Amino acid sequence: MSYSPNLGSGFTFAKNRSAFISPQSGMCSFCTEDCAGTCELAQAAVLGAQTVYPMTTGNNQIASEKDYPIDFSHFNINGRVFGALGADETPEDAGIFNVNLERTYGIINPVKMTMPIILPALIKLNWQDYFSGAAMAGVTCVIGEHAVNNDPNLKLENGVVTDFPLLDKALDSFRKYDRGYGQIVLQCNVDDDLMGVPKIAIQKYGAEAIEIKFGQAAKGTQPVIRIKDIETALKKQERGTIVHPDPSDPSIQKAYNDGVCPNFYTYARLPLWKENSLVSHIKALREWGAKNIYFKMAGYDRADIERVLRIACEAQVDMVTFDGAGGGSGYSPSKMMNEWSLPTVCLEDAVVRICTQLKTERLTPPAIVMTGGFASEDQVFKGLAYGEGHVVGIGLCRASMAAAMTGKKIGEQIKSGHVPERFKAYGSTVEEIFCDLPDLRAIYGTRANDFSTGAIGVFSYLNKIAFGIKHFAALNRKFNLDFLDKSDLIPLTSEARALMANEWFMPRQGFLG
Repeated sequence: MSYSPNLGSGFTFAKNRSAFISPQSGMCSFCTEDCAGTCELAQAAVLGAQTVYPMTTGNNQIASEKDYPIDFSHFNINGRVFGALGADETPEDAGIFNVNLERTYGIINPVKMTMPIILPALIKLNWQDYFSGAAMAGVTCVIGEHAVNNDPNLKLENGVVTDFPLLDKALDSFRKYDRGYGQIVLQCNVDDDLMGVPKIAIQKYGAEAIEIKFGQAAKGTQPVIRIKDIETALKKQERGTIVHPDPSDPSIQKAYNDGVCPNFYTYARLPLWKENSLVSHIKALREWGAKNIYFKMAGYDRADIERVLRIACEAQVDMVTFDGAGGGSGYSPSKMMNEWSLPTVCLEDAVVRICTQLKTERLTPPAIVMTGGFASEDQVFKGLAYGEGHVVGIGLCRASMAAAMTGKKIGEQIKSGHVPERFKAYGSTVEEIFCDLPDLRAIYGTRANDFSTGAIGVFSYLNKIAFGIKHFAALNRKFNLDFLDKSDLIPLTSEARALMANEWFMPRQGFLG
């Protein structure tokens, strides 16, 4: 069998003409010259190199379509009837309402969260409600890399950012609802660093935390974007962006004027850190005033995973988010989203074993967050349990944004008098239909009635996740998440059993575990 999708995809809206597919290639087994051209091969024949990337970006979210041979569905959740860890062993105390979901992380500056969730890096779609909902729920959220590209009012001098109003709006989206839990973090890539974004973010806009990005499971390399004309290419180059071919080269300018110039592309720089340069950069961030430092890492080679974690120990990094295959992105190569990186559960297994080894060396690993394909409370519970105490949270990115978008849309429909049919049984107003609004009023007072329904949607979705986790924790008679471990999971397949027994990865010299 093939685990990969065929040559039809939601990334491209392409589809195979035939129901008969050649499994290895993904092509129709019967390919005819009379085909009107509906599959990805036909798109590539016409649109060329740009079809490496999804053709459906914009106001959309895109995620891996590959059916990986192992994921968290290969595990069931265990349950117990005796005892009570983290609560008095009485029916009054040992109940779901006494399950403690609070998490604290941070080496120099501790950060509390109401639940073991973070909202990973994003700066598209309904980002305002995404960040506001995170603050309402009391969890950490991250502003995505290269947010400068989204700011029409950005100002630069000599390639360095001097005014970044969009960042102020993004930070304020969280701050105006901040209730002492969670933190809003700014993710920066190499281009952001060269443009001085971290420094101005901290010193001018009061950002307290920076996340250094190595990669994500859907995007292990930085994006390449086609530019239509040389004028735009020159403007991009003036801002410090890599443009290929060089639009300032006289020979390229002549070729363009003669109508024989190849396509122009911008390219975001790859991170090429070394231990010394990275530690020095973190030191500078702290000198500028950063309170917390984060890393964003994907399922790269396991030697790289270990190396990043050792640097994190040395530099006292507060949190590392590991992003496994199965998640999504706004603009990543289509095949990269499907065909690279460790599946999330396999990545977590490697990370946990390395962290365990680091602790035996008397090092202090950072707080670990796992993300990549999580959307429901059972998946979150399994990710936490598999983490063996090293994983303090699970990242819910696409799912939380889906809640932000649909909450906003449904709220607009209700306010316009067009209540969606499925919600009419609950009432006709926002106050009646959004069922967790009373929980928000208990925190913020009646002003919560005026909150954006997109932000209410994020809060409500995360409230559902938290409530569901409490049920699974109580099922295992564990009323504090500190007690979760792999004994709370039941492996259902040979792959799951091999992974838990450290027999899934091929033996490799130098790999811990």
